[in-house]
This record gives sequence, C-alpha cells and structure tokens, in this order.
Amino acid sequence: MNPAVGDRSSIYIGRFAPSPSGPLHFGSLVAAVASFLDAKSCAGQWLVRIEDLDPPRAVAGSDHVILSQLAAHGLRPDQPVVYQSQRLPQYAAAVKKLKQQGLVYHCRCARRDYQTHYPGTCRTQNLKPEPGGTALRFRVGSSPHTLVDRVHGALTWHYGESMSDFVVQRKDGLHAYQLAVVIDDIDQRISHVVRGADLLHAAPLQEALFTALEATPPKQLHIPVVLGNDGRKLSKQARAKPLDTENPVNNLRRALAFLNQRQPPQHTLENFLKYACDHWQPERIPALMGRSETTN
Repeated sequence: MNPAVGDRSSIYIGRFAPSPSGPLHFGSLVAAVASFLDAKSCAGQWLVRIEDLDPPRAVAGSDHVILSQLAAHGLRPDQPVVYQSQRLPQYAAAVKKLKQQGLVYHCRCARRDYQTHYPGTCRTQNLKPEPGGTALRFRVGSSPHTLVDRVHGALTWHYGESMSDFVVQRKDGLHAYQLAVVIDDIDQRISHVVRGADLLHAAPLQEALFTALEATPPKQLHIPVVLGNDGRKLSKQARAKPLDTENPVNNLRRALAFLNQRQPPQHTLENFLKYACDHWQPERIPALMGRSETTN
C-alpha cells in the first residue's frame, strides 16, 4: 500500500455501503440520506459501494433493487458503483503486507468460545495455517485508542476491555468486513464516513488497520440507528419492511425528522434535496446509539 494513497486533500469524498442481502428499508434510507447530505453540503462526492463479500448472505438482484431505490429518492453516486466481490486481489495484497509486518496471526478459536471481546488465546501460540481450521487475526496494540466522532465527541477504547484482536480473513478463506472496508476506503480516498452507531465499535479497529497500512483514517460521524416497535434495530435479517419508492419526498421528510433536521417547504424531489443540503446541520443529530422514529 502506497503511503501517498492515504494522503487526502481537502476534497470531501463520502460513501454509502449497503450489503445486497435484500432491499433497503427506512433505516437504510436514513443512513444513505445522512451520508449524501453531509457530502453534498460540503460540495463533495458521494459514492456507493456494494458490500457483497459474503455470498451466502447475498440475494440475487438485490443490488439492482438497492440502486433503483436510491435513484428514486434522488440519491445517485458520483462515480461508478464498486463491488467488493471484484476487489479480492486488493484484499489479498493487504493481507500479505500485514503478514510481512508480523501484524496478524493464525487463530483456531470460534466466536462461541468467548462472550464479548476475544481474549487473545492464540496470540502467542504461533499456530500453523490450517485450511478451514484457522482464521487470521490482526494484533491490536495495547495502548488506549481515542478518536473524535463528530456526533459523540472524543471516545476511548482499551485493549482487552472494549476492543481486542479481530479477524481479517475468515476460516473459510473469505476476507473479513473490517479488512475490506478499510482497503476500499483507502483506494477510494474516502475522507468522511457517515454510518449507523451500531458500527461505532468498529471504528477503532478500522483505524488501527489504517495506521498499519500507513493511511489516514476518514473523519467519523455515527448516527442513531432506527429502532422498530420491538426496540430492536430495523434490519433486513429481521425482515424490516422494504422501502416504498412511490412517495420518495415523504420518505425523505421522515428521514430528516429522524435526523432532527429542518424540513424543506419544497415538494419536488430536486428542490427538496437542494434545500436539505443547504440547511444540513450534523450538530443537530442526537448523540444516541438508537432511537425510534416515533420519538420525534
């Protein structure tokens, strides 16, 4: 990885990165709208990346449905859509570099072997690779890791308590999310990440990888996730209702209300988005992990 790749200029480049496991729902729209408005309010670029690294979870054709749903709401990427499944050589090259640096080790442990954070069982065992039997874990440094989130402020994680060594290549040989997203962000020169607060725990792990790969991590903004009536996050796995594209302006109004933003008086889609961009105020976003739409 060339250090110059991570040397970002003042140009804003953001992204929305859904998985093709089904159509978008309202929670997905909120994340897409927040990332889009944050980019456009800074005269930046907004990209879309399809995170299709896990074939068993992918639903055929859902990527096209997702892109059509975004387009129906006036959310169109400024560059060609990137598919993670087409970037396996880049991920393999990153794994090779991490191996050369001695920053990864082979691990036999299964997720069921520990309750919260990985205890480092295989960290010093120098295990040999076993196809299908060992994963590759990244060695997290022991120093506290602090980052500043634009909504949540300064946050600190401690090794062994709130963060631990994590998988970058699974036992089945597939590259893990934490690795792929960092390599993609580096290569696409992402300067700002806007996403759900359910991924806040991943931020220090990903920043550790940025540092190992000599790249500058993007600025972070984590928004509340949308909770359903049962108090759980809306998700495709929980069969959240697919986004209705018949009335996009109404959907956008709901999304802005959830994000505590000013409501545009305009009713046409183009004018609505322009007003929303011109009046975007990320400091108004509630500093919560999740909230119900009905709490507005």
